[in-house]
Amino acid sequence: MTGPAKSKIPIEANVYIHKKDPETRSKILHIDIESPILSKIIKPYEVTFVRGKVGGLFIGLKKPMLERAEQLIAELEKEARNP
Repeated sequence: MTGPAKSKIPIEANVYIHKKDPETRSKILHIDIESPILSKIIKPYEVTFVRGKVGGLFIGLKKPMLERAEQLIAELEKEARNP
């Protein structure tokens, strides 16, 4: 895990280990990462890939996701310059 860097933008997210649970229709154990920012980059039902890394995870983005992420970063940087 490398920690903070100038090229990293922190985001708020809730992360859960979601157990199998008939009440929530969870059929298999999985990890949920819930964040409005991430939902702007990876749309519902889109598929990407995840790889483990020392201290965490790497989530790869496909071209449409990369384009949305770049647009979002530009908007966030513009807001930071003009509060």
